[in-house]
Amino acid sequence: MITLYQIKPAFQRVLRPLVRQLAQGHISPNQVTLTALVLSGVTGLAIAAFPQSPTLLLALPVIFAGRLALNAIDGMLAREYDRATPLGAVLNELGDVVADAALYLPFARIPGMPAPWIVVIVVLGIITEMAGILAWAMGQSRSYAGPLGKSDRALVFGLIAVAIGLGLEPGAWLGGVWFGVVSLQVWTIFNRVQVILQEVSPCS
Repeated sequence: MITLYQIKPAFQRVLRPLVRQLAQGHISPNQVTLTALVLSGVTGLAIAAFPQSPTLLLALPVIFAGRLALNAIDGMLAREYDRATPLGAVLNELGDVVADAALYLPFARIPGMPAPWIVVIVVLGIITEMAGILAWAMGQSRSYAGPLGKSDRALVFGLIAVAIGLGLEPGAWLGGVWFGVVSLQVWTIFNRVQVILQEVSPCS
């Protein structure tokens, strides 16, 4: 299933020089993870406080990309420089779902935004990530099956933020977009559960 996760190796190659500098500066993966969490929290508070700010909405894709870059960097520091810790694994997984909630729930404050859809999408996002972690908890590789993973959700919210920031009024069209997002999330959860069942099958 095609997903933005598939471009992660190329993304990591771009980030590797920065990761090397951070490692030489004795920056820990946990510090990077917490930085991503703080960035998400501050951004979410800003959206909640200024939901009609075009400047903020247009800046959101850059902020989302920065958060995803930090998420990649902490993993690279942990794996490539032997700095992985149990606390880091906990912070990484919990930080992802908390950051998603912090970034996306405030979208419900945007006038005309169908708030119930936002809540459903955030909840399904948590379930999606839990389904991915379950494979790891059962001794298999963590599942990143698509079609709508963490990076894809960020892309959708970023595009909608830009559209509204450029003056497109929230309206009935958003209901259709969110319905599509929810459908893809349910599909993603199903795919991740299927991966788990196939990998732990007695016949495998």
